[in-house]
Amino acid sequence: MTRQVNGAGQVRREKRAVHGLLLLDKPAGGSSNKALQKAKWLLKAKKAGHTGSLDPLATGMLPLCFGEATKLSQYFLNADKAYETTLQLGVITDSADSDGEVLERRPVPTLTADEFAVVCARFAGDIQQVPPMVSALKVDGKRLYKLAREGITVERKARAVTVHQLDIVDFDAESSTASLRVVCSKGTYIRSIVTDIGDAIGCGAHVTALRRTYVSPFLGAPMTTLEALENAANPEKFLLPLDAGLDHLPAAKLSAQGYASFQNGQAGAGEWVDGGSTSAELVRIYAPGDQFIGLGTPNGADLWQPKRVLQL
Repeated sequence: MTRQVNGAGQVRREKRAVHGLLLLDKPAGGSSNKALQKAKWLLKAKKAGHTGSLDPLATGMLPLCFGEATKLSQYFLNADKAYETTLQLGVITDSADSDGEVLERRPVPTLTADEFAVVCARFAGDIQQVPPMVSALKVDGKRLYKLAREGITVERKARAVTVHQLDIVDFDAESSTASLRVVCSKGTYIRSIVTDIGDAIGCGAHVTALRRTYVSPFLGAPMTTLEALENAANPEKFLLPLDAGLDHLPAAKLSAQGYASFQNGQAGAGEWVDGGSTSAELVRIYAPGDQFIGLGTPNGADLWQPKRVLQL
C-alpha cells in the first residue's frame, strides 16, 4: 500500500476533533507556524492555531489552541509575557538577532555593571518602542519581515508598551555580553529593547538567545515539547481544558432551558457560581453538568447573552 505524504514529507493522517490548550515548549530554529503544524499533525487535530508567534531563534512557551479552543485564542493575545534573553554588545545585525547578517562592528566603551544597569533602567516602565523591521506587523498590507527580505526598510511608528520588570541576570564586561529577564505587556519586542540598549551605549547590540518563560496566566505551568508529544501513546494527555487560563473571569451555570437557549445563540438563564455581578464584562458559562460551553455577558439578573459558544 502506498502511503500519502504532505508537502512537509509527513505521512497523512486521518484528522479528528481535538479540543484544548497546549503549552508548547517551542524549539529553536523554526517558525511558530512550523511548530504548530507539527503539533497539529502529532495530535491528528482538524483545527489549530497559536496565540502569538515567537521568533525562529526563540524557544519557550507558545500556547496552542485546538478545536473549539481557537474561538478563545483572542483572549490570550493581550496577556503579559516573560522572557530571558542574552545580548552581545558591539555587533549590529540586520535582524537584531544572531540569525541575521552582521552589518557593523563597533568598539564597546568600558562599562561597569552599575553603569550598564543605569542604561537598562531607561527601558523599564511605560516606554515608546519602535518595532523591528523583522516582525510580523503589517505596513500597507505587507508584513515587515517580507519587506526586510526584499531589502526594503520603511518608517515604523513608535508604540506605547510597558516593561513591568527588567532585571540584569548577568553582565560580563570582558566579553561585552549580558543576560536579562524581562516581564512585559503585549506587543513588546525584546529585540527592540536590546537594540535600544546598544544604541544608548553607543555601540549597538543584538540578541544571541531568547526564551519565553511564560505567558500570563500560565506562570509556573509545565510546558510540553514536540518530542514528548511524538513519544506519547496518548498525546492528548498534555492538553489543558478549554477554560484553562480563564479563572480570573466570574462563572455562571445555566439551567437546562438556559443551556438550550444559549446553544441557540439566545440569552440563557441560570445562576452565578462564584458571586459574580451584572457589571462583569465577560463570564465563563457552564452547562448543568459543569461542562464549560463558552463565554457570555450579563443580560439582566441571572441571564447571560452568548459571546462565544463552543460546539462540543
